[in-house]
Amino acid sequence: MPTQKPKDQTKSATVIALLNRGKGASIDEICKATKWQKHSTRAFLTGLRKKGLIIIREQRGNEGTVYRVTETPNGKTQQAAS
Repeated sequence: MPTQKPKDQTKSATVIALLNRGKGASIDEICKATKWQKHSTRAFLTGLRKKGLIIIREQRGNEGTVYRVTETPNGKTQQAAS
């Protein structure tokens, strides 16, 4: 019986994990993790918003703009993960 190798983590899951971190993620961090261009990354964030995720944008001094998920589609608040 052939064994199936585990599926690698998707780029979508990678982005959501970055956004769920307590400090969030910048466009540059997401681009680096996914190898997407900036316009593709922003379009993906828009798609997540359309699916019901509450994504906030914050200006953080030298870090620039970061994005974080604050709620899930079912309305439950995300717990900050460091």
